[in-house]
Amino acid sequence: MEGNVFAAALEKMDHVKSPEGEILAKPFLDLCKTVLPVLDNFGPAMGPVKSDIGGNISRLETRYLSNQSEFNYLYRIVQSEIESKKAKSSSSCTNALLWLTRAMDFLSELFRNLMVHPDWSMSQVCTDSYDKSLKKWHGWLASTSFSVALKLAPDRKKFMSVVGVKGDDVSDMEDFCGRFSPLLEENHKFLASVGMDTLKA
Repeated sequence: MEGNVFAAALEKMDHVKSPEGEILAKPFLDLCKTVLPVLDNFGPAMGPVKSDIGGNISRLETRYLSNQSEFNYLYRIVQSEIESKKAKSSSSCTNALLWLTRAMDFLSELFRNLMVHPDWSMSQVCTDSYDKSLKKWHGWLASTSFSVALKLAPDRKKFMSVVGVKGDDVSDMEDFCGRFSPLLEENHKFLASVGMDTLKA
């Protein structure tokens, strides 16, 4: 995944919301797909995590493709599951959106830590990001697996180079975090409003 992941993601971000300001399903999922390959840099230990996130994207995408006009807006997918009383199922799209948003929280936190703490090792960056985002939602098994994967984090300099950060220029990364985090916050607010933001693994 050579090249600037943030420039590519910023391009996609311009199309995530409708003129009325609602999050569109396909553009949001495409944006998440653009960021997902960052996990490849953690090696095979992060494979199951990436696969899980990819599965959440696929589940939402399949639902969107089943009726593109009805599910053009991301939250409509969740609302239809609430209406049909399927939202609480572990295989629901509601559950998929919740865990996808949490995983993206982790990556956003990771990028923010890289900018704010230039003196931190990659291991410190990862552990703090995990503690602030996913840890409280993970049970012992998930938490242990994730911690093992984080210990295999790549060298900080190499990681920055692979995601396209040249030298100390973190402007695209900063722009990405500034624009992506509010979208994730919007997802959390919506999920909380329908009582679906507190599920644990």
